[in-house]
This record gives sequence, C-alpha cells and structure tokens, in this order.
Amino acid sequence: MTEILVKTARRNEAKSIADLLSRCQWFTYGELFSKAYIERLIEKYYNVERIEQEVTTIDKRWHGYIVAEKAGNILGVIGGGIKDETDGEIYVFYVAPEVRGKGIGSRLLDFYTKVQKHTYGADRQWVSVAKGNMYGIPFYEAKGFTYVREEISYGATEEDEDISLVYSRLI
Repeated sequence: MTEILVKTARRNEAKSIADLLSRCQWFTYGELFSKAYIERLIEKYYNVERIEQEVTTIDKRWHGYIVAEKAGNILGVIGGGIKDETDGEIYVFYVAPEVRGKGIGSRLLDFYTKVQKHTYGADRQWVSVAKGNMYGIPFYEAKGFTYVREEISYGATEEDEDISLVYSRLI
C-alpha cells in the first residue's frame, strides 16, 4: 500500500493542484454560490499560471502550497502566510471529495501549523470559512478554532453574497 506523503508542492504539480482546487470549489460551493461566481473565483485564483508562481514564491507572507499526495496523485492542498508578527493564516485548504474523512486534512493542517509555528513564529492561526460551508466549519471547530466574526469574503462584493466566518486558535 502506497503511503500518503505531505510535502511542499513543486512547480510541475501546478496543473494537478489547479485541477483539485477547481473540483473542490464545485463540490464545496456548488449549492451555495452562483455558477458565474464560482467560475470567476476559479479563473482568478486557481489558474495554472498563478499556481505555478505561488508554488515557486515562498516567504513569510505566502508559504507556498503544502500538498498530500499518494502515488503521484494530489489528494489535498493547504496554503497561507503570516499576516503580522505572530498571526498565521490559512488562505486555501481543500481535500479531494472522494478521500475526505480519511485523516488527510488533519495531516495537512498539522504539517502546515508546524511550518507557521516553528519557521515563522506564529502563535495564533486564523482561517475564513464561507458561511454555509458545512464541510469546513465542523472540521475547524473540531481542531480548536473558535468563531470570531463575520465579514464579506476576500475578493467578493456584497452582490456575490459570499460571507466568511472568521475563526482563530492558539497554536
């Protein structure tokens, strides 16, 4: 049986990451948001060119993508950065729908949390979850994140009706 490997993504994995993120957008938000809005998000944030650049640009503000892969298949991805001296943030985090509930998300979050804590000195972690995302909210709450506030999602307008619930936890 092939093991799942959690590691920093490589440039040649950009297309696989983009494909996974697009699939996860439809799975997670297909019932919450309009088709046009989801297509706009995918085109803007999850295109191969942007992912290639984000895979090769790693610093304090953006740590690159961390992926879980098995036999060359990307099963999950997490990414984010440090928003101020000691606050880390998760900007993107998805696991392939067909392997949810198998511990992959927990492994990705644990790995990523260690990077934020030990490499960048974070002692608090933040995440914004779409209101109504009944996949993400229970996961984050089970991992010790607590609700802080509600706000319009990054990159959205009021007309998009994309509201984020902001959560935080000490790490």
